[in-house]
Amino acid sequence: MATATDTQDLVLRPGEYAVAGAGSRIRTLLGSCVSITLWHPRLRVGAMSHFLLAQRGSSGNGVLDARYGAESLDLMITDLAREHVFPAQCDAKVFGGGNMFPGQGVPGALHVGRRNGEAARALLQQRGIRIVSESLFGCGHRQIAFDVSTGHVWVRLVHPVSGFVPLAGDPA
Repeated sequence: MATATDTQDLVLRPGEYAVAGAGSRIRTLLGSCVSITLWHPRLRVGAMSHFLLAQRGSSGNGVLDARYGAESLDLMITDLAREHVFPAQCDAKVFGGGNMFPGQGVPGALHVGRRNGEAARALLQQRGIRIVSESLFGCGHRQIAFDVSTGHVWVRLVHPVSGFVPLAGDPA
């Protein structure tokens, strides 16, 4: 887990998560991976994940691993509880799940990004956390930046062929 103090910029690598307070910004770059942000509007405390796969295979040593969707969310919820923030009090936003190899793979089969995004939605629903915004699927990478002071998440889609694609409207 990455941790932050006041006015700090954190960069998440795949398989990491962070919990931070106001004055912090958390960034990452997503492809087929997914990021969930959780934000408490009154306390201005938030968490962000960068998970690689929806779930772990049958092997595991019982230690939670942020590389997997459900485990990453559990880790964030546990650390937020230490800050007196509980899941039902949070707004969630979900990002990523891009198809990094369009035109390849088995026709009709879900690519890993689609599985990750659908898993994130289901995990949040199971825990009673409302999703207020999302930017999921499509092709290419997403650069995201979460401002914990405001709860805003800025998204920049990087299309695999044409480069940056500006997104219209307000931050997610």
